[in-house]
Amino acid sequence: MKTLALYNLKGGVGKTAGCVNLAYLAAAEGKKVLVWDLDPQGAASYYFKIKPGAKNSDSKKILGHEMELADAIRSTEFELIDVVPADLSARQADVQLNDMKQGKKRLKTMLNTIKGKYDYVFLDCPPGLNLLHEAVFNAADALVMPVIPTTLSIRSYEMVKAFIKENELETKLTCYFSMADLRKTLHNETLDTYYRNKDFLKNYIPYLSDVEKMGIHNAPVMEFANSGYAAQCYRDVWKELQKGL
Repeated sequence: MKTLALYNLKGGVGKTAGCVNLAYLAAAEGKKVLVWDLDPQGAASYYFKIKPGAKNSDSKKILGHEMELADAIRSTEFELIDVVPADLSARQADVQLNDMKQGKKRLKTMLNTIKGKYDYVFLDCPPGLNLLHEAVFNAADALVMPVIPTTLSIRSYEMVKAFIKENELETKLTCYFSMADLRKTLHNETLDTYYRNKDFLKNYIPYLSDVEKMGIHNAPVMEFANSGYAAQCYRDVWKELQKGL
């Protein structure tokens, strides 16, 4: 079982879109996939048409030993894809982990309870850098980071890379450019510069309307625009990403 965490210190970089579409492509290859939505806004859950529990507190119960991870898993209408939905109680995750022993290892311990049931687990992470994210870094085989080719987004990448090095974390960092607009000089220059960096994939996700339409269609891109350019770009990213796993 491979665990891939879609993460960025910065928000609004196409992280959830990447998580949903890459998970969908893994399932399309016949792999059994679990998407664990750790972001309180629950966008990944929404794209897979899953609503939070009636009491809106399952996320808190999972981390707090009140509910087994397996009991929180929900099936979806998408073949081979299950989801652990997020709810607003996920906003308390950092506080919960801080109050428990070995909080940084909590996610890894929980994922071990379902080991062998899935080929891939995708973690859709909220932006930021706190104890929850340290737990994610410890649990993930690979940290997959979408990066917009702009100054602030690159700065976030550099900060995360430094954090991983300083804390001697074993998780593999893999980045791909997201929301790239090649009509912009800065975007072109940034892509050219960082393509020489081994952390970055050669393939990238352009700024495309089909990605934005995921919210309208309430589905991954391949469900409503399978032959479009956005779908092909995600296929290319997934194919390249797999080679490094």
